[in-house]
This record gives sequence, structure tokens and C-alpha cells, in this order.
Amino acid sequence: MRRIELLDRHLSAQPLFWTLKNTDIKEFKTVGNLKGKTIVISGASRGIGLAIAKKAARDGANIAILAKTAEPHKKLEGTIYSAAKEIEEAGGRALPIKCDIRFEDQVKSAVEQTVATFGGIDILINNASYISLTPTLDTTIKSFDLINQIIARGTFMLSKYCIPHLLKAQNPHILIISAPLNMDPKWFAPHLAYTISKFQMSLCTLGLSEEWKGQIGVNSLWPRTAVATAAIKHALGGEPMMQRSRKVDIMADAAYIIMTSCNKQTNGNFFIDDEVVGPHDLKKYNVNPNIPLEELMPDFFIN
Repeated sequence: MRRIELLDRHLSAQPLFWTLKNTDIKEFKTVGNLKGKTIVISGASRGIGLAIAKKAARDGANIAILAKTAEPHKKLEGTIYSAAKEIEEAGGRALPIKCDIRFEDQVKSAVEQTVATFGGIDILINNASYISLTPTLDTTIKSFDLINQIIARGTFMLSKYCIPHLLKAQNPHILIISAPLNMDPKWFAPHLAYTISKFQMSLCTLGLSEEWKGQIGVNSLWPRTAVATAAIKHALGGEPMMQRSRKVDIMADAAYIIMTSCNKQTNGNFFIDDEVVGPHDLKKYNVNPNIPLEELMPDFFIN
């Protein structure tokens, strides 16, 4: 498959670990842990959002879980209530909020509930997304609107309503789960509507990081390879692709490093997960330890 063939342009196998090619290993100034910090995470009922929440919970963080899933889904595991239970079992405090980030009243209410419960907001993670990898003629206008309302508009709106509270916090961050900006047409041609929406998330990083420089650290984080989530399993490739993916832990570990760093120094970056946590011992993140590192599935926007 072409994506597997392309992977070696980024990473080369070594006997004990991966060496990253053409990347800069990042250095972070850590300013403490997340104990007592209040984190708002959209799309946190499962997958990467929940993994980040549980990582923060181990420090004793407060987590506001914003997601639509209040009742069990027939295919997708996890609700805001099951996520809350896992967060509390990990050592944190959880506030499950049923919230569709397409709607302004629900977003405003979720932010108000979070502040009323925990006293403020220290970190916002814009994670909610919707995958629809269709070419132009197969993309309905209803689907186009849905993708952009959730991914682009939702990110902007949640950021807008959290920023006044973030400005009152010590070392506040906004972390956006979105890809590095790249205007190469090859990223747009296969699934134009989806790419437009994801890059609008990244444009929020670009703009907000400059608008609030020195006050809020705003960064993007994206995986280099496929990550083993429900979307991968049910929509994009099933078990074979899951086996060539990394665990959600790599995104959680990378997010933790960013969230605990100095917001004045860590700002305006488009991070790749293994640049943050690497380069050593990356194989521990493999879903299947028997799959060679160089045969993992590259992510859509990494080439």
C-alpha cells in the first residue's frame, strides 16, 4: 500500500529504537503537573480524548467531558458517563456534559457548568471531530455542513468561550488535535471537505497562538501513524489497520508533555506525537509488537 511505502521517508528502523528523519526533537520547560488543574476536552467519551483525560486524571486533574454520547452506541464503546467513571478510577474528578459543539447554547452552557463546578478552566483540548473521507462528487452538502460545523466551527466556538476563563489561569493552554498546515494539493484532492475542516482547526492554532501570545499557549498535536481508535476499527480499515497502528497512549503522553510545559515557550507549534515523546523506545506504543516499526500505517496528513 502506498502509505506504507511512504513511511520510510520519515522513519528508519534501528536495532533498539526509531531514529526520526528530517525532524527536530523538541525540548520543553516543565512547570509542574496537572494536580487540581481543570481541563475541558471535547469528544472525550472515547479514543484519544479519553486517553488524554485519563493521563491527566492520574495527576488529580478535573476533567469536563464534552461529548454527544450519553447512551451506549451499538458499534462504538463509551459514553460520557463511562468515561467519567474511568477518569475517576484513574484519580481525577470528572464532570460529564452532554454537548453537541455545533450549537452555541450547548457550548456556552458546558463552559458555565465547568466553571461553576471547578472554579475555572486551565486547559482546553479541542479534540472532537468527524471523519468523512469522500471525494467531492460523493460528498453531500449535508455532510459538508456537518463536518465543518463540528470540526471547524466547533473548535472556534469552544475556544472563544473558554478563552476568558483561560486568561485567569496560571499557565493556560489550548491544545488542538489537528494536522500541520500544508497546502500541497495532494492532501485536498482525495477528501476535500474533510481536509478543509481539519485545516481550519489548524488555522485556529495559527491565529490564536499569535493573538494570545504570552498569555495562552496554543498548539496543535497530530499522530505520525494511525492510532488505534474506534474510527480506525469501524470506518477506515478494520483489524488489519488496527494492527499497524499505535496505541492512544502516545497521543496522551505527548499531550501531557505539552500541557505541563511553559505556555510562553510552548506556543504556535504543530507537533507530531513522536517528536514530542521520542525518539527512543517508541516501539512500546505499537498495538502489535510483532509489526516492524517501519511497517506502521502513516497518518493521512503525514508524508
